[in-house]
Amino acid sequence: QVQLVESGGGSVQAGGSLRLSCEVSESTIGRYVLGWFRQAPGQEREGVASISTTGGTLYADFVKRRFTISQDNAKNSLYLQMNNLKEEDTAMYYCAASAGSVRSLAQYTYNYWGQGTQVTVSS
Repeated sequence: QVQLVESGGGSVQAGGSLRLSCEVSESTIGRYVLGWFRQAPGQEREGVASISTTGGTLYADFVKRRFTISQDNAKNSLYLQMNNLKEEDTAMYYCAASAGSVRSLAQYTYNYWGQGTQVTVSS
């Protein structure tokens, strides 16, 4: 069973930065494709970024050049560095793990989900 626990959310002003962390159960890093998703109130969950087992990355257009996904095998952790945050980035952010072999921003390809961490960006 893969377990994921997010942390690092909070409130920040527009233009600021946050770093989200996702602690994953042992042996997940390097075996599963990992991703970050977000869901704003009243909206569907959407893919933000994905990283393959070999470190290849994929980003949604709306976060390119602002967000960076990374993973640390030694710490069993997934990260999302978010810079130049905008009010529209306000959402609950989730990390997820996929048993597939391809980076993906489609939530149906992911098998395991964390509980989420809230990010609020104000003007």
